[in-house]
Amino acid sequence: MRLTEYHQLVVDEFGESKGAWISHSHVLSELNGTPDDLIERGVDPRRVWIGLCDDFDVPQERRLGVDYPSL
Repeated sequence: MRLTEYHQLVVDEFGESKGAWISHSHVLSELNGTPDDLIERGVDPRRVWIGLCDDFDVPQERRLGVDYPSL
């Protein structure tokens, strides 16, 4: 997963300001770090996204993000 895709998923699910707050302050229970720190340390953004989804009980149908129409 590209970092831009990860950031879009976070914004789509949590909103811009709450998503930014979660990314720098929420410690993922399974990975033992904040999303920002984990990505900076080289953890795959997909793994971080799955950890966020698990911690916040994001339903399976929303884990792939919003299906935007192509231009």
